[in-house]
Amino acid sequence: MACGKLEIDILNSIWSLTENCEDRDISIQDVVDNLSENGIDRAYTTIKTVMDRLTGKSILVRYKVGKKFFYKATMNKREMAMEAVNEVAGQFFNKDYAQMIRFIESEFDLVK
Repeated sequence: MACGKLEIDILNSIWSLTENCEDRDISIQDVVDNLSENGIDRAYTTIKTVMDRLTGKSILVRYKVGKKFFYKATMNKREMAMEAVNEVAGQFFNKDYAQMIRFIESEFDLVK
């Protein structure tokens, strides 16, 4: 499940906002404010569109409390990272994780 840069920024924002309280209700405005605090300035409507796209991908769930909508991530950061690693392994290395690790070691000069 490939995600774009802004999608990842939004997910990181949500994970950061819920770090100490997983049950916290996260609004679009919470994400806009958090991103802005981290130097990422985007219009409210842009963030809403991307969060709706993430909801469509089942990466976020949206629910209503009163008249306001809130969002939660369906996966934590580790789960999302594992899914991304599995996707790369499948697409580029035929799910041969040893080959993928050798590639990463050689490309990033990790073996000394």
